[in-house]
Amino acid sequence: MNTVYRFKEGDSPLVLDSPHSGTDYPSDFGYACALPLLRQAEDTHVEKLYDFAPAMGAAWVEALFPRSYLDANRNTTEIDVDMFDAPWPHPVAEDPAVLAKVRLGKGLIWRATDDGVPLYQRKLSVAEGEARIANCWQPYHAAVAAAIDAAHARHGYCIHLNCHSMPAIASQFATGFPGEAHAEFVVGDRDGTTAHPALSQLVCEHLRGLGYDVAYNHPYKGVELVRRYSQPQAQRHSLQIEINRKLYMNEETLEMNAGFNALQANLKSLVALLLETDPRAL
Repeated sequence: MNTVYRFKEGDSPLVLDSPHSGTDYPSDFGYACALPLLRQAEDTHVEKLYDFAPAMGAAWVEALFPRSYLDANRNTTEIDVDMFDAPWPHPVAEDPAVLAKVRLGKGLIWRATDDGVPLYQRKLSVAEGEARIANCWQPYHAAVAAAIDAAHARHGYCIHLNCHSMPAIASQFATGFPGEAHAEFVVGDRDGTTAHPALSQLVCEHLRGLGYDVAYNHPYKGVELVRRYSQPQAQRHSLQIEINRKLYMNEETLEMNAGFNALQANLKSLVALLLETDPRAL
């Protein structure tokens, strides 16, 4: 793979990234399940929803590789060692909450779809796993880190939005809450640890003021990208934003629906608000 992410430079304190909207399926993937099932893992059209952001001055980083090939929003230790044909020679997570996600088949390298369908009919080699980390995870994270560092250096603070979408109803193996009907938005800051709580509430209240049903830290709190690059005490704030796909697309056909334009306009108002917000004053 030559280009694994798209980057657009910004001049504001705001950085947006989309780690799960990639649709470039690499030739070495070797998956055995049907492609339409794999595509359900994508945060479909998220890159289109936010395509206005660079023109407003926000930096933008977008993964082009698919989430099911490698999930850039997971730590490199979130490995299902049973997927490989030899012992995995690198550190592996031991945290029970992390291991629960790995057991669902949703670690750094997916083992199964959200409905539990196996992706492979073979064991992966250790070299395959290492190559995916080196060729996808590392450059993507380097790009996000560089964008956040640049924004912070310019302004003395930065706000990072980690952009996602979610199904209307939680799949059986997607979260710890199978079958749950999701809110229209979920704002996550890992229980107030990745952003100033007042900033998180500003985002929640803005979205509620637009008429949306908004949940806070449930069932999505934010994962690796907001955890790794946030430091609120140093004015580095990261929020995960999950959008219910029913607002803008048909989840079966993946086609955008009539709600797309209105949703995009409301996201533009959110970005405008954050561009005017200095979290140091909150």
